[in-house]
Amino acid sequence: MVLISSTNEDGSANLAPMSSAFWLGWRAMLGLGARSKTAQNLLRTRECVLNLPSDALAAAVDRLALTTGSDPVPPGKARRGYFHVAGKFERAGLTPVPSETVAPPRVAECPVAMEAVVEAVHPVADDDPEQRGGIVAIEVRVQRVFVHDSIRVPGTDDHIDPDAWRPLIMSFQKLYGLGPQVHPSTLARIPERLYRGPDIERARSVAGTAGGPKAGTAVTRA
Repeated sequence: MVLISSTNEDGSANLAPMSSAFWLGWRAMLGLGARSKTAQNLLRTRECVLNLPSDALAAAVDRLALTTGSDPVPPGKARRGYFHVAGKFERAGLTPVPSETVAPPRVAECPVAMEAVVEAVHPVADDDPEQRGGIVAIEVRVQRVFVHDSIRVPGTDDHIDPDAWRPLIMSFQKLYGLGPQVHPSTLARIPERLYRGPDIERARSVAGTAGGPKAGTAVTRA
């Protein structure tokens, strides 16, 4: 699961859960309905924050189910029972904190938060007249990564402890966590530095534009 924070036309923050995302290096692909408020905000502002909730935040994420930042509610969503909510952070019971390089706030409670900018937009199902224009895959590039100390390998600044990190996962619309490791991984022996690509250097060159991290929030910056 990913909680995407974005900026509405009036400058307020939108927060939306989604589960169609994958990462390649410091890039992410986000599958979104093109008419959703989150997609519209990303296409307009070209920036967002990808907040990764732990399984302990399942109830908060579920409080955002069937909510939309769109007003009026699109007919398709209205048929499924969606309703408009302007204060998404308040409804979820989550805390917005200022980002460093983008306007949308991060979610303080999420153990991982990634500030990102939109680099490309790819239409999905464009070959089908009935679906054309309805789905987009948005490619974003990460500029800052914030990680809670509780999931970091002690003594490191670039390693997540997979035994401590328990991401929230959606499977067939239901919420799950992770179980224990089932087998040692040969790939895990490769040093993290050998995976670093040019996007990391690009991220380091981006100057902060907003407030820094709040006290008590451990971070790993690009």
